[in-house]
Amino acid sequence: MTDSATTPRPAHDQSVVDLIAERLTDALSPTALTVENESHEHAGHMGDDGTGETHFAVEVESTAFAGLNRVARQRLVNRALADLLATRIHALRIRARAPGEA
Repeated sequence: MTDSATTPRPAHDQSVVDLIAERLTDALSPTALTVENESHEHAGHMGDDGTGETHFAVEVESTAFAGLNRVARQRLVNRALADLLATRIHALRIRARAPGEA
């Protein structure tokens, strides 16, 4: 018997919000992270597949972003989420900052 609280769920069973948070945490060790599902704002629009999990916003603060410009920061986020962007995420709004930045 397995304990569901300690056994990781397969990726297909996890919400996309949880997967995004997990991938960004693993890749960037953020000091702050917020992931929001904005799919309800895009219902019926292009990219809405009816799952309610297609459009997201992330705010991530990480020391990995120190000294990088906005494009380089977004590339790090996109790299961490590449498989999800190819299969489950239609749109992603990114706000990436280093600690101490507004």
